[in-house]
Amino acid sequence: MAKQRITGVKLTHLEARVRVIQGAGRFVFVVFCVAIGFVVVATALPQYREVEKLESKLELAKAREKEVLTERDNHQIELKALRGDREFLEIQARDRLDYYRPGERVLKFHR
Repeated sequence: MAKQRITGVKLTHLEARVRVIQGAGRFVFVVFCVAIGFVVVATALPQYREVEKLESKLELAKAREKEVLTERDNHQIELKALRGDREFLEIQARDRLDYYRPGERVLKFHR
């Protein structure tokens, strides 16, 4: 009977050691997973900031493109008027050359 008690006590100590080792293994695994998570976040953060910068540059470029397209449309309209509308052509020429007809009052507004 004494041997059984010793064996029972030894098993209890062994079981306790195994549980401690398993708990330590789980703790190390959790710490490892958290460390990997921090590494992933740390490497993704600069890329996220770079994406934000590029998106803001894209918005500025789109705004500039819209302005340029509007300006181009205005120039095309003016070109069509210069080619086809004689009155518009006369107004533009007189304005640039500072010509006016006798008795005519010309008002100029500077931008």
